[in-house]
Amino acid sequence: MDNILDRPDQALVLVVDDTPENLELMSGLLLGSYRVKVASSGVKALRIAAGSQQPDLILLDIMMPEMDGYEVCRLLKLNPATADIPVVFLTAKTEVADEQHGFDLGAVDYITKPISPPLVLARVHAHLQLKASADFLRDKSEYLELEVRRRTRDMQRLQEVTIEAMASLAAMRDNPCGKHLARIEPYMTTLATALAHQQPALVDELNRERITQLGKSALLHGIGKLVLPDRILLNPNQQLQGEDLQLLHRHTEAGRDALLAAEAKLSNNVTDFLRDARDIVYSQHECWDGSGYPQGLLGEQIPLTARLMAVVGAYEELTSHHLYRPSCSHADALKQISAASGTRFDPSVVLAFIEAADDFANIAQRLADDAAAIHAELQRLDESLGESIELTLPAD
Repeated sequence: MDNILDRPDQALVLVVDDTPENLELMSGLLLGSYRVKVASSGVKALRIAAGSQQPDLILLDIMMPEMDGYEVCRLLKLNPATADIPVVFLTAKTEVADEQHGFDLGAVDYITKPISPPLVLARVHAHLQLKASADFLRDKSEYLELEVRRRTRDMQRLQEVTIEAMASLAAMRDNPCGKHLARIEPYMTTLATALAHQQPALVDELNRERITQLGKSALLHGIGKLVLPDRILLNPNQQLQGEDLQLLHRHTEAGRDALLAAEAKLSNNVTDFLRDARDIVYSQHECWDGSGYPQGLLGEQIPLTARLMAVVGAYEELTSHHLYRPSCSHADALKQISAASGTRFDPSVVLAFIEAADDFANIAQRLADDAAAIHAELQRLDESLGESIELTLPAD
């Protein structure tokens, strides 16, 4: 879009006529108030109109050889680059039908010869004023559209940075040197894409934009772990009882509440990604058969995002490196997740996972933790053995 401030102060008028005397007459009348270009044929007029310096108004004769004014006007209006230039017919043709034909082609006015100079100047001034107003509105509309796009991009980037910061903080409770989060995002987008492919009814809900958003929201799946002590988070036997088990179950509420608090401080049009993250955090441990926590939701009572995350989280847990037990092979993970279809996992999500299994295997291999990450996890586990802080549940 051209900068309005860079445009010349004087409007540019193109006069088209095959008679040199008429071109001279009109130029003399307009010069001083406007910049003027002239064309002695329709072909030249079309070339000038489509050039780098487009006229603001065209005064067009009708009776010209080779290409008459009607044809010139028709071609001007067919070309998107010149369609908005106002055309005023300046002609000796005085029949009503001639005027109507000119207006039908898109002309804004029709002035008959011999001309009245005051009338021509008044009409030119009026149409240039209308053109200036139309340009202003069009420029303003384009500016606002560009501004909306810019602000949308800024908002999307803000969402991404917010998620990354919160997710990175939560990842400190796992292995900061590992690639856990780097795997979670493509796992989620791959699984959601496969589900949308298998379930046409979900195409609108799981469109490309939403799937990308889910990949980002999934990064926050572990934010509730911030309230868990290492003796629970790094428990090698995973057999928790009593208050420790209650703390484990309550971490989903802590994550949900943190995201709810963030939502309350943001406007409605920027919280979709937090709502998805909240559903993931709170309900990812629910089971299809109702045996999960924290609410014991059954089947489709569980948000779809959480059902997707349940499978993603299970595959990540089974195949990633752990110091207290060997990781499963891709084939074993596929077998275990398939076996839990209809009990722990949504059967339709499991079918989508089976379709995307090769992609999951490729992601796991490409983003596997290296030796430095494994060493960092070993050191963290050693340090956690000396933890002496005792946490208790707050009173209900």
